[in-house]
Amino acid sequence: MLVSLSVKNLALIDQTEVNFTEGLNILSGETGAGKSIIIGSVTLALGAKADSDMIRTGAEYALIELTFQSFDRDVKQCMEEMELPVEEDGSILISRKLQQNRSVFRINGETATIKQIRSLSELLMDIHGQHDHQSLLHREKHLEILDSFAEAELKDPMELLRSEYHELKKLEKEYQETMTDDSVRVREMDLAQFEITEISEAALKDGEDILLEKKYQRMVNSRRILEAVGLAATMVETEDTMAMGSQIDRALRELRSVSGYDEKLQELETQLEQIDSLLMDFGHGISGYMESMEFDEEDFRLTEERLNVINHLKAKYGSSIEAVKEYLSEKEERLEKLEHYEMHRRETEHKIEQLRKLVLQECEKVSGIRKKASEELSGKLRKALTDLNFLHVEFNIDVRPQPEAVTARGYDDVEFMISTNPGEPLRPLHMVASGGELSRIMLALKTVIADRDAIETLIFDEIDSGISGKTAWKVSEKLGELAREHQIICITHLPQIAAMADTHFYIEKSTDGSSTVTSITKIEENARIQELARMLGGSSESPAALENAKELILTAEKSKAAAVTR
Repeated sequence: MLVSLSVKNLALIDQTEVNFTEGLNILSGETGAGKSIIIGSVTLALGAKADSDMIRTGAEYALIELTFQSFDRDVKQCMEEMELPVEEDGSILISRKLQQNRSVFRINGETATIKQIRSLSELLMDIHGQHDHQSLLHREKHLEILDSFAEAELKDPMELLRSEYHELKKLEKEYQETMTDDSVRVREMDLAQFEITEISEAALKDGEDILLEKKYQRMVNSRRILEAVGLAATMVETEDTMAMGSQIDRALRELRSVSGYDEKLQELETQLEQIDSLLMDFGHGISGYMESMEFDEEDFRLTEERLNVINHLKAKYGSSIEAVKEYLSEKEERLEKLEHYEMHRRETEHKIEQLRKLVLQECEKVSGIRKKASEELSGKLRKALTDLNFLHVEFNIDVRPQPEAVTARGYDDVEFMISTNPGEPLRPLHMVASGGELSRIMLALKTVIADRDAIETLIFDEIDSGISGKTAWKVSEKLGELAREHQIICITHLPQIAAMADTHFYIEKSTDGSSTVTSITKIEENARIQELARMLGGSSESPAALENAKELILTAEKSKAAAVTR
């Protein structure tokens, strides 16, 4: 669940922190008070597009922090796969720091990418925005909803279908590429044979280019190397250095004559012996190196020519010898297919035919699962819609197989059909439902799917759009029902829904004449009664409005108590 939200320097918010609870958390306030900023800050923390204008005027940055607590196995696995720290108490801190030119995301203190944030947030929270119910007007959304409902049953068949479908598309592409006339095929064969011969004759060896490049550089710079080495050798072999060697020999003799009397003298003797040995080794080494630098022009020419051949092939076929060899293998395989053109076409045709049968079989299996799930989901939705004050409702999910239109998701065309008046036939949802009805249908869907969903927190931003009166009570009861199993955070304008709150927050906007600030406060008892009175349309001080508000809260409490006993 979402434990807390902390916001600093965002839009009209100076600094605020909200501690949410289990059950139904209601956010209310005057129009324009900044309710959407609160929900907007959550979406920003979870990766929504941000603008530097969102940073509060005069501030250098904005900071949003979300603290969750979850012991869900999938959440833990997701974090472990992303190599993020997992806390023993299940706490997850997601933060986003907005600056003028960049944003920094963190999960439990570790820098995170937007992809990581979104992957994790999909397991923690589901946000229903003000206009999300409009998506029900698009038929592709209907397939997505049905598949979400049947996710457990569809998982394995869908994975197999996607795999087989992509393999089929790959084979079909290969088959199309073989459809060339004879003249084009002959030209391609000639080019492939030329490239194969050119690479094969070079007899490339792994790492050969690196060794040759080092040898070539040594040869090219041999004159400069010899000059420097020769000068060093001359300096070592001067009369002064030879005399220095003689002096070292004499010093060694003197130390050896007395080193038996003191261990420290023995250590000095050893150091001087090492110096003498190093000078001798250096002299022999530098002489040997100068001899090794001698090479003939023929060796240099052969090295240069070999390097030119290798670099030419690398420029044409790959950036390394390994890449050139890989290109050779691909060309040899392609030439073999071109030389046995008809046989390969027949083999590919057979593979495509067999794979198409498998894909259609998987599509049929997926379609069968969807049809069974559609009957169950339709029944649950009819009941949920009745609970939401649809006096007469028929709801059906049509699953229509379209074998001629196979995709990686199968071949089904899915559409929600509804009738809200007695005697009226079922019609496509977009032809019948009003805005208020769409809101209730979406809530019904959320309620039904939530029973199968592990997501703990659901956010509704004005789910009450276009409803009032008795219907508002029904929506309120449905949210209360949903809140028994999930944490619900809901922005509302309706007192009937606000009355059902387990925790109520009031959002208001204030100004001191020079700046405007949005704040959020948890309210209880008298303050909550006054807020409901305001939402009822009366004065928060009116005795009648206050009595109505108390009655609403009492009715909500009775409804919750009755729901628990059912």
